Amino acid sequence: MNQTERREYLIRYLLAERGEENDAALPEDTASQKRLLRALFNVRMPDPVSPEFLAVQDAYLQEATRQKGVTDLSDLTPVQEDIYLWQGDIITLRCGTIVNAANSRMLGCFRPNHGCIDNCIHTFAGVQLRRACYALMQEQGHEEPTGTAKLTPAYNLPCDYVLHTVGPIVYGELTKTHETLLASCYLSCLKLAEQTGIQSVAFCCISTGVFRFPNQRAAEIAIQTVKEYKTRTGSGIKVIFNVFQDIDWKIYRTLLG
Repeated sequence: MNQTERREYLIRYLLAERGEENDAALPEDTASQKRLLRALFNVRMPDPVSPEFLAVQDAYLQEATRQKGVTDLSDLTPVQEDIYLWQGDIITLRCGTIVNAANSRMLGCFRPNHGCIDNCIHTFAGVQLRRACYALMQEQGHEEPTGTAKLTPAYNLPCDYVLHTVGPIVYGELTKTHETLLASCYLSCLKLAEQTGIQSVAFCCISTGVFRFPNQRAAEIAIQTVKEYKTRTGSGIKVIFNVFQDIDWKIYRTLLG
């Protein structure tokens, strides 16, 4: 199959699951097909899926990521010892683990085509990721507390693992509790990564954006927490601060020198 054939197969399969398959439901243009497929991925519950579907999905997603262009950690230059700053799409980064800013349900974003990192990671990792998160949450028996972390395979992403952490949501003024919980997110991810033998971790800008944590203060806490952890433990773990927006790039560049 080529990419078009894979995409159309996946759309038809997912529509059939929902009892909505018909010829009129399949758009003719590529952009609309991609948008529909992503939406179907986003709303799909963590149900079992056929091996045939997974084979086609995996080939499709891996090729889609290859076409985006993959950046390897070895291609980056540290800005400080074992600390990197990189602006780009975190789902195209090849390293030990990337960090997902998750919600407390830990099942990904169910909003079709939403632009949050949780949505992007789940979309391009594949349906296996939601199923893995669902299994973790079923075993846990309650929602994920703020400031903790869970680890899953990355499936079709170029990284090896995904760390999922729930950052604090800021309603009104920023408080010390918000700051402590955000620092806990970074610490939980670092500790779990090292316990698993992971040698590099790429952090997104946890809790900024829709969670409304001020970008400047979030970056200060992120850098301070990582540096203090590495100093206190003597850890040689490589840390990539991944930014997507220009405002965060400027903040981190200034703070890291």
